[in-house]
Amino acid sequence: MSIPFFCARALLACAALASVCLDAAAQAAPAPLVPIEHFFSAPALDRARLSPKGRYVAAIFSTPGQRDMLAVIDLQTNAVSRAASYKDADILDFAWVNEERLLFNVTDKSVGPAKQDAAYGLYAVNRDGSEMRQLAERRGEAIGIESHIKSRTLPWHTFIMSQRGAQDSEYVYVESITWDLKDKFKSVELLRLNTLTGQASSVQRPGNVTAWLLDNAGAPRVALTYEKDTSTVHYLDPVTSSWRPIASYHRFKGGREAIEPVGFGPDGTLYVSAAGGKDTTSLHTFDLRTGKISAEPVIETPGYDFDGSLLSRRGKLLGATLTTDALANVWFDPEMAALQKKIDALAPGTVNLVSVAAGADGPWVLVSSYSDTHPVSYNVYSLRDGTLKRLMERRPGIDPKRMARQEPVRYKARDGREIPALLTTPAGAGKNLPLVVLVHGGPYVRGNRWGWDPDNQFLASRGYVVLEPEFRGSTGFGHAHFAAGLKQWGRAMQDDIADGARWAIAQGIADPKRICIAGASYGGYAALMGLAKDPELFRCGVSWAGLTDLNLLYNGQWAFSDLSEDYKAYGMPDLIGDPVKDADQLKANSPITHAAKITQPLLMAYGAADRRVPLVHGRSLRDAVAGHNKGLEWVVYQDEEHGWSQPKTKIDFWGRVEKFLAKQLGGASTP
Repeated sequence: MSIPFFCARALLACAALASVCLDAAAQAAPAPLVPIEHFFSAPALDRARLSPKGRYVAAIFSTPGQRDMLAVIDLQTNAVSRAASYKDADILDFAWVNEERLLFNVTDKSVGPAKQDAAYGLYAVNRDGSEMRQLAERRGEAIGIESHIKSRTLPWHTFIMSQRGAQDSEYVYVESITWDLKDKFKSVELLRLNTLTGQASSVQRPGNVTAWLLDNAGAPRVALTYEKDTSTVHYLDPVTSSWRPIASYHRFKGGREAIEPVGFGPDGTLYVSAAGGKDTTSLHTFDLRTGKISAEPVIETPGYDFDGSLLSRRGKLLGATLTTDALANVWFDPEMAALQKKIDALAPGTVNLVSVAAGADGPWVLVSSYSDTHPVSYNVYSLRDGTLKRLMERRPGIDPKRMARQEPVRYKARDGREIPALLTTPAGAGKNLPLVVLVHGGPYVRGNRWGWDPDNQFLASRGYVVLEPEFRGSTGFGHAHFAAGLKQWGRAMQDDIADGARWAIAQGIADPKRICIAGASYGGYAALMGLAKDPELFRCGVSWAGLTDLNLLYNGQWAFSDLSEDYKAYGMPDLIGDPVKDADQLKANSPITHAAKITQPLLMAYGAADRRVPLVHGRSLRDAVAGHNKGLEWVVYQDEEHGWSQPKTKIDFWGRVEKFLAKQLGGASTP
């Protein structure tokens, strides 16, 4: 079955009339700016999940001034009960063990990662708050070997699996991360854990495992291992009860022979994402006997690599959740397809993602609804009477009528390559507006997708058009688009970004004298290179967690870098450049080399505890430009790492961005 390029564009067409009305209202009188806290504070409700039999919804509830708690909503009585809360910790994540019991991790959201000494910890509790048991120690707890054995608590680095397990007993599978002597990632251990007694047993692993996959019944069935530059997929054969390899490919570059296990059907069929001789990957079945994928795809998404997961009830495969331009459901099951139509009719103008209970007789389904202007809202649909009931808005402070429209676009780079991008335009906006080119990190990942996003919506609320290019090297758009970015830092990848800004000028969207380039990590690097390489195009730049010297990636002497030695040896030479053979290229494409050219106003921000891009990157460039760049602004967040984790950091940082851009580009700013 082929899934066309439709998700967001259909919704944009549905919303056209509402947009016209909004334009007229906007011209009447300017409204006060939406407070920055509404974009970057903790969501009021997060990670809502349906219980195995479908009667309850558990979620993380956040109230200003209080710790995040785990609460359960009884859909039959509408009663809300507190399952777990702490005075010194916040609920981080959770999963249903069975209809009565929950598993959860905790953290400390009041401080950044550098100060989270008393963080994590794994617990289980009944939905009514009874039978609480600590299953893994809190990070920083002084638990000796003897007491650890007596209490049966697991190490602090034990976490919940992202997959839904069997959910029919007190047992779950959890993952424990192990490191080598240099404090670098080594492997993921899989443990079968009794959430009532704390007793755990290890699952035999076929090597250094990076990921596990459970089958439809909730048992371990696939493990992904690595050795130097090779990734191998192993299958636990139920007949022999032993692991055997079923596929191998380059660990960092992937390749057309690579497969990515997605999930299992109830009959034991393995579904994988694979290219099948084409440029983009699709969902195929994998023959475990011959090692071959199906000739025809199960789901094909033209223009996009398959990116999704299977949706199933116990013993029945129903469909999949996947991302093209937007995230949506696709159903194999006719009854679920009919149900989707009913729900979409009750909630028009939004993408409505349907989650079903593990059991076949659940009376409700959970519906997560969103659009480009509407943050996620959680709803429940009754299978008995056909009604759709709102549970809660994830961000109740956001008024969708005041949010910006977003459109997937594609433009041509100077060499003819088509570059996908997202364009977010302020509500009621005209032509020749100030533009922010927002560059994603990675860079070998996909950037954003259609839907409400705090970063671009905040910028749009201050009057800026936002362009988010998926420059070559980005994943999700086929192997050729990814491979075209190899060793292209500061070169063709950078040109793609500049060409996006020039496209926006040619379309009459952007004012050529009011364009800023911004981004984090690789995006921060690209912002700095943009100022040096295209000074006539970019009036200013915002770089946070940005790399400034490519050679420091290879020869930096800080002991706490989180880049693995395998990635440095087998990934980076092909992706970024060989430190010996390409030394001149790495130097030429490092912002520090071009510091004298960076004269435009620049806002730089770093986390002092960043292990990916240590503070030395920022300090070296700051010192190199400070003498000649009077528009330089600098901020360091002492307890943050690679990116911002705390709402207070996000609010402070984006408040600085707001004032900086208002000064340089003339957008709106809170007094």
